[in-house]
Amino acid sequence: MNAPERTCRLITLGCKVNQYETQLVREALRENGFREAPDGESADLCVVNTCTVTNNGDSKSRQAIRQLARKNPGTKTIVMGCYATRDPQAVSELPNVIEVVTDKRELPDVLGRFGIVDLPAGISEFAGHHRAFVKIQDGCILKCSYCIIPSVRPGLRSRRPSDIEEEVRRLVDNGYREIVISGVHVGHFGIDTNNLMPGDRPERLWDLFRRLDRIPGDWRMRLSSIETVEVNDDFIKAAGDCEHLCPQFHPALQSGSDTVLQRMRRRYRVGRFLERLEQIRDMLGDDPAFTTDVIVGFPGETDAEFEETLETCRLARFMKVHVFPYSRRDGTAAADFSGQISGNVIKDRVRALSDLERDLALDFYHSRIGSGAEQIVLAERTCADRPGWVKGSDQWYIPTEVRGTDADLGTFIPCVAEEANRERVQASRVERPEQIESRITSAPLVASRQAAH
Repeated sequence: MNAPERTCRLITLGCKVNQYETQLVREALRENGFREAPDGESADLCVVNTCTVTNNGDSKSRQAIRQLARKNPGTKTIVMGCYATRDPQAVSELPNVIEVVTDKRELPDVLGRFGIVDLPAGISEFAGHHRAFVKIQDGCILKCSYCIIPSVRPGLRSRRPSDIEEEVRRLVDNGYREIVISGVHVGHFGIDTNNLMPGDRPERLWDLFRRLDRIPGDWRMRLSSIETVEVNDDFIKAAGDCEHLCPQFHPALQSGSDTVLQRMRRRYRVGRFLERLEQIRDMLGDDPAFTTDVIVGFPGETDAEFEETLETCRLARFMKVHVFPYSRRDGTAAADFSGQISGNVIKDRVRALSDLERDLALDFYHSRIGSGAEQIVLAERTCADRPGWVKGSDQWYIPTEVRGTDADLGTFIPCVAEEANRERVQASRVERPEQIESRITSAPLVASRQAAH
């Protein structure tokens, strides 16, 4: 007599690394006889991957666990992730929580208590996405004064390059056209060498680019983020040499004021940051796109310092700025700094930087129009308000809408920018014989993936 089928539900909060780790658990559960419960069906086992980067992350994590308990009465809930690591006692007291994973290395033992005998070495798909995130390393050893992450993901742990290569090959073979290279601090990939096997040699991030670039096929890789102090000559040369690497980079600025950067305990100053961006532009020729993160309202930030940030963003010519209002985080040095900024001032500064960001985005979008540069858009979803159109991102990460159907989802669409507003580019399709063939042959894969999820 067959054992009864077991059901599960997985919730992820936070970053790309968390999403990757949830996918790893999802595949482990599936390989051990679990299926994901659809909406309206109670699950036997729930897994919540939490975030603690801000107080709001903590709150959303608690809310997600309580909602699962209400909608899945009698379920057993495993909680993992950064909030579980930071405050396991508070997490353990939430309803239906029976296991709190404070260290991801404990996860195989925890899952083993539910009959899940082992975790796969890597993922083979990325549920609900047409892009796949691949985690290459974990941990951060920096001491930025605003950040809690080094205390919940301490140390450095890089994956073996051969394992990463095998995983990327599998994902490409399974139809994924874009692989996002992710980690807690990707620029420190390979600094730790404890993962080396006999015959291995240490590989850094730029070596990994070259290794992965040798994987054949119609696919591309994108780097999730990088610190400019790790953008050295080897990195820049690899960025120029690797055909599969997208010409879009995400160096985290955090502030455009040297005095604020000093209080943040960042390892660079504005002049060096801008210099590295220009060096990448010189190497890649056709303007690469730069996106970034900026924290607004850091303790002690004056009007003049904020104006310096606005000017730095103009000089950097960012295409996209992720604007984060400063969130005081217990356990960080900045939580005890004097000069905490009022909420109203922070809101005004967020609004000002967001307005500038949209202007900078429009400038970059307009630079594509009439440039002759062909966009290769990964179609990710249909446009709900525009029947017969799909939207996705091109190699520069420009949000683009182009004519298409469900059959295009998960495929590359060559196109040329025609018009732009602050939100997106509208492009016209460039049809090629091989593109038509690719769309036809990949349609069954796309349809089966949609049916599965």
